[in-house]
Amino acid sequence: MKKSRNIRYLTSEGIKNIGINRLMSVASIAVLMSCLVMIGAAVLIYLNVDTLLQNIEDQNIIMVFVDVGADEDTVKSVESQIEKMDNIQSCEFVSKAEAYNKVLESLGKNASLLSDSDDSFLPDGFRLTVKDMEQFAATVSQLQSIEHVLNVQQNTDLASKLSRVRRAVSYISICIIVLLFAVSLFIIANTVRITMFSRKLEISIMKAVGATNWFIRWPFLVEGITIGLISAVLAFGVLYLIYFLASDSLLAIFGLLGNSLVDFWEYAVYIAVGFVVVSIVTGGIGSVFSIGRYLKEQGSVVLDEN
Repeated sequence: MKKSRNIRYLTSEGIKNIGINRLMSVASIAVLMSCLVMIGAAVLIYLNVDTLLQNIEDQNIIMVFVDVGADEDTVKSVESQIEKMDNIQSCEFVSKAEAYNKVLESLGKNASLLSDSDDSFLPDGFRLTVKDMEQFAATVSQLQSIEHVLNVQQNTDLASKLSRVRRAVSYISICIIVLLFAVSLFIIANTVRITMFSRKLEISIMKAVGATNWFIRWPFLVEGITIGLISAVLAFGVLYLIYFLASDSLLAIFGLLGNSLVDFWEYAVYIAVGFVVVSIVTGGIGSVFSIGRYLKEQGSVVLDEN
């Protein structure tokens, strides 16, 4: 019972600290909120770019043609071997009749040039898409090694460029998130540290009467986590507002590339949970680090004051 009362008391003291150090708390919330908004913006930009690249990759089709004159069993055998490959996402059969009709359509008014011929000179084929563009070249090599495959049409250059772009976007996004996470830790740590210096005498008295380190740590831990949570809630609202206001401009850019924006609410839960986790971790780690360092530095001072 007593332990429960102590926790309630220390928790309320931690929340009161935010009001007592109002100016520093507001500044910390503002800066931490800005960091979270930038983290969220980096995530949304990555999601939009990744979706765009995925759409382009889906259009980067591999065409596999079977030997001209191959019988039905041979065609099915080739199809079976293709579908067993790990990196094949879809495999669509394109008959020689379908290919012949497309040739006629492409010729337009000149289609009469093929009036005396049929589709026998064309091969059956398969329209493929792959799962992982990183394995594109290896997949093409596997397809070319299949018996009775006449030709494999693909764009290896485009595939390699898309893979490089995806890697670059991933690395840049990760670097931004890690950097902003470090800045958030620094902000929380310094806010709590300033609060401790303003209550230096009070901490020394508590140490003198036998207060444990955790009794002293708890209010500051609560203060750091509370600042983080307030920042997370505000950051989520600001991020949604910015994304909503910028959606028309972003849509104009991505629309030119044949892509629509990702729906904010589709990822809202993940963003909200991410903000809460980051705020709790930064608030908790920042506070514990600052308190531990402060108590270690002030240990001799406390002993002198006893």
